[in-house]
Amino acid sequence: MRQAVGFLMKQIADKDKKSIDAALQSKNITLSQYRVLKFISDTGTRVTQKSIENYLKVSHPTVVGIVSRMEKNGYLRCYPDENDKRNKIVEMTEQAARLSHEMQCEVACQEIKLLRGLTKEEIENLYRMLQIMYNNVD
Repeated sequence: MRQAVGFLMKQIADKDKKSIDAALQSKNITLSQYRVLKFISDTGTRVTQKSIENYLKVSHPTVVGIVSRMEKNGYLRCYPDENDKRNKIVEMTEQAARLSHEMQCEVACQEIKLLRGLTKEEIENLYRMLQIMYNNVD
């Protein structure tokens, strides 16, 4: 009997998350914190706290908590935006930049494992189909 697509996707996501969580735990960082570092790394060296909220699709208090813990642990520096005091600027420390790079390598290795055995064409089709499925979910 074939599993429902949603159920199988959930099982894959759970196994993938468990593997990534183990790698992150060894670095003493959470998945949400890694996502913040990845976002900052991908967009430049500094971002606003509001842009982190939009990227993670979480509430302001949630981001405040994540950013505060990361600042306390030496991963981020935060300060008011000179142009708009309502905005808080968030930037990575050198320690965080190194950690982000290491974790991006870990995540890339996990992605390779996930896609092992698929052709380039199958991978492209998979991405296209997953995007369609994502857009179908309201």
